[in-house]
Amino acid sequence: MALDKYQIAQRIARELENGFYVNLGIGIPTLVANYIPKGLEVELQSENGLLGMGPFPTEAEVDADYINAGKQTITTLPGSAIFDSAMSFGMIRSQKINLTVLGAMEVSENGDIANWKIPGKMVKGMGGAMDLVASAKNIIVAMMQTNPKGESKLLPACTLPLTGKRCIKKVITDLGYYDIKDGAFHLIEIAPGVTVEEIKAKTLGKLVISPALKVMEV
Repeated sequence: MALDKYQIAQRIARELENGFYVNLGIGIPTLVANYIPKGLEVELQSENGLLGMGPFPTEAEVDADYINAGKQTITTLPGSAIFDSAMSFGMIRSQKINLTVLGAMEVSENGDIANWKIPGKMVKGMGGAMDLVASAKNIIVAMMQTNPKGESKLLPACTLPLTGKRCIKKVITDLGYYDIKDGAFHLIEIAPGVTVEEIKAKTLGKLVISPALKVMEV
């Protein structure tokens, strides 16, 4: 059985390390804030000007003045800081962020990512993704493996406008965990109940099955 978006976020949370500064993109990535392991000290950064985000608020904790880059209400942790976008993007561009988690509409076997625009559809802007992919050393993409039409989002080459080239090294989907290297998606973990045949059917890019393939723990 494929993972849901919450289980994808749980798996990504296990990639965090003590002392990391982490930027969480819009969509599934924001959910990672709810699954940070106890005892692990990480600082969540949002490009709209916040360092020290906590988990999503309960109804009683909601404060409309505190939002993330996706305009969702959030909580802040003791010692958090709020500042302008110039300082926030200064952190990003000077490579102060240890890990970035982004959603995507398409990822190519060479590590290209498209996550900001579908031609013909109105968007408010490209957001901070282009700065993040140009500056970050460690990026994980979190997404469903197919689009609403059931078409693969892991492709030989992206068909949508690119956000960045050759910048993605890891992808975690509802079906598996992939390393991108040598022009291919290397499947290293498979979701519980998912078959390799299903993975092959839903991956258009070059796929390599790791000889050490294991079932993902969620």
